[in-house]
Amino acid sequence: MRHRKRCLATAVAIAGASAFVGGPALADTGPDAADIRDRVLAVPGISLIEEKPAENGDRFFLLEFTQPVDHRDPGGETFQQRVSLLHTDEERPTVFWTGGYWINTQPAYSEPTRLLDGNEVGMEHRFFMESVPSEDDWSTLDIWQAASDQHRVHEALDDIYAEEWIASGRSKGGMMATYYRYYYPQDTAGAVAYVAPSNTNRDDTRAYDDFLNTVGTPECRAALEDLEREALLRRDEMVGLHTAWAEENGATFETVGSADASFESGPAMLRWAFWQTATTADCADIPETTASTQEIYDYLAATTGFGSDQELSASAPYYYQAATQLGNPVYSIDHIDDLVRYPEQLYSAAFVPDHIELPEFDNREIISIDRWVRAKGSHLLFVNGENDPWGAKPFTVGPGDRDAYVLTAPDANHVQTSIGALAPDDRELATGELREWAGLGAEG
Repeated sequence: MRHRKRCLATAVAIAGASAFVGGPALADTGPDAADIRDRVLAVPGISLIEEKPAENGDRFFLLEFTQPVDHRDPGGETFQQRVSLLHTDEERPTVFWTGGYWINTQPAYSEPTRLLDGNEVGMEHRFFMESVPSEDDWSTLDIWQAASDQHRVHEALDDIYAEEWIASGRSKGGMMATYYRYYYPQDTAGAVAYVAPSNTNRDDTRAYDDFLNTVGTPECRAALEDLEREALLRRDEMVGLHTAWAEENGATFETVGSADASFESGPAMLRWAFWQTATTADCADIPETTASTQEIYDYLAATTGFGSDQELSASAPYYYQAATQLGNPVYSIDHIDDLVRYPEQLYSAAFVPDHIELPEFDNREIISIDRWVRAKGSHLLFVNGENDPWGAKPFTVGPGDRDAYVLTAPDANHVQTSIGALAPDDRELATGELREWAGLGAEG
């Protein structure tokens, strides 16, 4: 049997913080609050979308910021990028939290912000949601341009928030925080990257195969593999259900080409999607292979989703980045190799709309950043989850690093991982280093 590989087709956008949803927008809340609003809106290029209250009298601003489409041509075309500002106190440190996708439009405090009792700046990644330089030309969608977006936001607000800044983010946002520190180390005093992979060789399946072959229990791993195969063996019935669902919900399949291809993306990524968000306790909910076709289809829909245009569209810029620079997880699927019809879906380029021109894959920048982290990265904290498939290819630190750490939260998956989930000694280390970098001292 030939060695077939499989990538994660669906991007995960996880903010990593519980949102405190405020009430209606405020017209004014007093001289001090109005003053910070006026100071922020006096910065060239910044305009207000809306303002909301947050916890304990904090203020939340959803803003637009004028950015160059191409930072190599700062006097050229511009676009409006959404930025958020959670204001606590100008005398506190500021966390630059990036999700790597769209922005949270409600007040929310990331873990570093809570640990530092700081301000928080958020930024919508270029080409996501409302922050779109061009509908058809995505050539400026790369990691340097995004890091340069962050740099200009920092420059715009640094005079107001003059205490130390910390870069942070989760998943793709954690990758962004690392890239930002690499390109613009002078902007921040450190970076905290949650569950951020460093996939410098997308065709090397060994790390992901080792993870998927050892995580959880043998019984749970076998149940997932058996269900993937059973779903594909019932392809005709499953595609019938999928077609009916599409007709009822107005879903289309232009990007992947057919309902059949759309359906296949579900079972082919079940194992990855399961371990990304589930735990061993959830193994009991995996349907038996004797379950009805509807039950299996519903389980796949809830666990992995399928590749319809409507499901793919919001994350299409991620697939572009994965296809051009970031790479995507690729792992063996020998147990269903004989049932796979769409090998092009092994790589994320299959999920980019046809009208977008894709340059050749080039991971040289990713490799350079990974080497920098290993050789001379400083003030870096990577927080990973023991049971997170993305953590199979993590950033690692080396003897040339200064104050750089890779810590692993026991039994945690992609969404559970946090500093608070670390073992006590690691939690104390991470919190102390973060506070030191932020200029607060190790003790709170």
